[in-house]
Amino acid sequence: MLEWKSQEKAITQEEEGACKREIKAIQKELAALQQPIKQAGLPVLLVFEGWSASGKGSIISKVISELDPRGYQVWSYADPTDEEGRRPLLWPFWRDLPPRGEMAVLDRSWYSRALTRLEEDQAAASGLVESINTFERQLGDDGYLILKFFLNISRREQKRRLEKLSDHGATAWRVTDRDWRRNREYAARAEVTELLLQATNPVHAPWHVVQNEDKTRGTLEVLRRVRDALRAALEDGAPRPLPPEQVPWPLRAMPRLKDVDLSPSTTEEAYRAELKRERKKLQKLHSRLYREKVPVVLGFEGWDASGKGGAIRRLSWALDPRGFDVVPIAAPTPEELSRPYLWRFWRQLPKDGHVVLFDRTWYGRVMVERVEGLTPEARWSMAYDEINEFERELSRWGAVVLKFWLQIDQDTQLRRFEDRQSTPEKQYKITEEDWRNRKKWPQYELAVDEMLQKTSTEYAPWILVEGNDKKYARLKVLRTVRKALERRLDG
Repeated sequence: MLEWKSQEKAITQEEEGACKREIKAIQKELAALQQPIKQAGLPVLLVFEGWSASGKGSIISKVISELDPRGYQVWSYADPTDEEGRRPLLWPFWRDLPPRGEMAVLDRSWYSRALTRLEEDQAAASGLVESINTFERQLGDDGYLILKFFLNISRREQKRRLEKLSDHGATAWRVTDRDWRRNREYAARAEVTELLLQATNPVHAPWHVVQNEDKTRGTLEVLRRVRDALRAALEDGAPRPLPPEQVPWPLRAMPRLKDVDLSPSTTEEAYRAELKRERKKLQKLHSRLYREKVPVVLGFEGWDASGKGGAIRRLSWALDPRGFDVVPIAAPTPEELSRPYLWRFWRQLPKDGHVVLFDRTWYGRVMVERVEGLTPEARWSMAYDEINEFERELSRWGAVVLKFWLQIDQDTQLRRFEDRQSTPEKQYKITEEDWRNRKKWPQYELAVDEMLQKTSTEYAPWILVEGNDKKYARLKVLRTVRKALERRLDG
């Protein structure tokens, strides 16, 4: 794929003039395609990779020169910032995804970050490839058009360009010691890059290797491919990924909700004593989490009035307020609906050493969206694997991932609803939607059972919390979190 192929004979003045005229014509065509892209709600990712000094910036300038800047965003990804370095590899790229109907142009991408990581640890190759292919497949399933370009130049040409940049004061800053080192190690880096490109070359997001020693020809090739791909996507939709190979997930056996024994309870005296002990232990563990840079992701789901908020409050009281966030999840906003459904959860991931508590989670996809008919079955049925993949990314990053389902029976829920209605300071907690959802208890129970069966993995297990006694439930949540953190920190 990266085997060097020289670009035919030197371009003549006449040929160059013809190429430049075609470039200008295509630039105007791209500008004319922006409105159809917006109307069709087509999200577009243009990914530019290549050797240092291969001309990425120049070609990007040509691609966007006639475009309305309100319809695209250019992102330049150099070395990770401190904010990015403390989160998963793919976090900044999820964060910066364009909404439907707009375009993102990437000057370097997850591939540059992956190659840098491979320089440090080649054993990470298989995991990185799987993560990248999963990311691009999920975007493709959501209708994103992904165009990936690698600008190829020879080692000798790269050295010539680096020397030219270094000789001018205005551009010398662009050349780093790492650029020179990579030029010296060109052959070895080309081999690793070749393997990465071959392993991430799916039918819906193939690589286009552009020989760019002659920048005019290289620019024209990129513009033609972009124009043709946009036209085709507007006509037939973005290319869809092939279904992934089905690999069994490492699932834990989970009981059906109707089989959960809800009798466990505790006394007020025992509750207060154990709550105090667990809080002290968690305070110490949180300090160690920060020092050892271990991220923690906790998700809370359950029936309305099952006690999620109370459990989250007791847990948060045991944590340093500088080191955790609580993220309440409601119906998605228009901004969130314009991107993949996991986007809003990726954006909320904590820095390493910090904790995030989600009050409702990404599992709304296979519960409320399924039961209420908000998402077609073809899409919510794919979400089980997408969620397992998301949580696998968190686990590979090093996060402790726990998910709690607070289970109560219908009689307990009714008593709590009636108490909320009759208590002025609690009335804000009860809505017409809560009563409407209660009528669909059997449908929701069916959806939750399937969710528990398909997504309770060894690396991100579900914990069923018997919630008829709120005090017992709160203690079980605290004990479970404390034990999981001890296992991680103490091995």
